[in-house]
Amino acid sequence: MAHLRTHGTSGIVTPRSGAAAAALRLRAAAWEIELTELPGQISLRLWGCDLRLVDDALGLRLVLSGPERRLVDTLRDCAAEMMAEAGLSIAWDRVDAGALAPGLSLATVVGVRRRTPSFWRVRLAGPDLERFTPDAGLHFRLLIPPAGRDPVWPRVAASGRTAWPEGADSLHRAVYTLSDCGRTGGTGWIEFDACRHSPSPTCNWIEGGALGKTVGVLGPGGGTCPQARRLWLFGDETALPAIGRMLPMAQGQARAVLRAEPADLGALAGDARVTRCDDLLDALLGHPAARRPDEGAHVWFAGRADQARAARAHLLACGWNKASITCAAYWG
Repeated sequence: MAHLRTHGTSGIVTPRSGAAAAALRLRAAAWEIELTELPGQISLRLWGCDLRLVDDALGLRLVLSGPERRLVDTLRDCAAEMMAEAGLSIAWDRVDAGALAPGLSLATVVGVRRRTPSFWRVRLAGPDLERFTPDAGLHFRLLIPPAGRDPVWPRVAASGRTAWPEGADSLHRAVYTLSDCGRTGGTGWIEFDACRHSPSPTCNWIEGGALGKTVGVLGPGGGTCPQARRLWLFGDETALPAIGRMLPMAQGQARAVLRAEPADLGALAGDARVTRCDDLLDALLGHPAARRPDEGAHVWFAGRADQARAARAHLLACGWNKASITCAAYWG
């Protein structure tokens, strides 16, 4: 099925040099995404959008297209950053300078409750949150302004890049899993679960009285459930919301190993596919499914940063290919 391309923009890269193509190759290699090179053109796909670097009569032109304006604008931000790192600039055909950052919505905290001993359930509501649906990406980014200051939100600069507030106005930018979403009247709402731990700016914000406050929401994004005949999920308490979302989404056989307190498992406590462990990395290293590659299987691991790195190294050493594993640092 052809991908719909209903939004787009383009710009001329200056100065004209091979540095632009080199920047795309470098980013594609770092992000492990496919790069296509043809005579006079180099392209890649990211976030469901297309980026093409075309050599035409006017110079090197970056052409962006995608199914949503926010995704195209987010890709424009990324492209402008890539080129700036290579000492290049882009003269875009159109930039809404001063507009809120691509995909940024302002929302109000309308609900905070203790879901389990270690988790709060927080509800946000806003007029344009209806774009969040159960089949959208698993995650979103929460922007929390500093206490005692009027919020300063990130906005689009003339270069096409996002200008983020700095210094005393810097925002806390945390990524959370979308736990639930819906619409009440003309207002969309989303919910997320925040794990109680210290130190945590989000926990401090919740305990300090988040109800009624305005926050920023970026997303949805962050991928979805890997589709495989056999899916092995390993996560600590910070990954519990993501695993709770993915188990019902799995199309094949799915099993989960969680390092979390029994009282925090909620509905997963009675799920026969879920087992608990005391040390997440040890559970992966000793698990038969992780010791050798399994065609049609996917191993997903999320937890502390050092454990995620160790899990990735172990799986690659055992012969798993990069496309069949996901190892994410959720904290630390």
